[in-house]
Amino acid sequence: VQLQASGGGSVQPGGSLRLSCAASGINFKLHTMNWYRQAPGNQRDLVASITSGGSTNYSDSVKGRFTISRDNVRRMLYLQMNTLEPKDTAVYYCNTIARGSPFWGRGTQVTVSS
Repeated sequence: VQLQASGGGSVQPGGSLRLSCAASGINFKLHTMNWYRQAPGNQRDLVASITSGGSTNYSDSVKGRFTISRDNVRRMLYLQMNTLEPKDTAVYYCNTIARGSPFWGRGTQVTVSS
């Protein structure tokens, strides 16, 4: 299983970014996919999830600002992040559970600063 996240960068508060995650080695359309983030000194926290059926769930801190989506044909996971705030600064990881084990992408850095 390989998960490769991309799309991070540096933006000013109020800006937007779109993260992407390319998945391989799994039957992508059958798996719940997740975005996590980890800020320095903090634990890795769940940001958003999307089930195989397209149901979504968000942490309270991003609800209304972030949108998770998936393209089962391209085996891609996305996270559209709008109205970014400095507290969103973190390394963002895509994640899934396959064959009973969690799999993580390498992560992509998001920095929100003026």
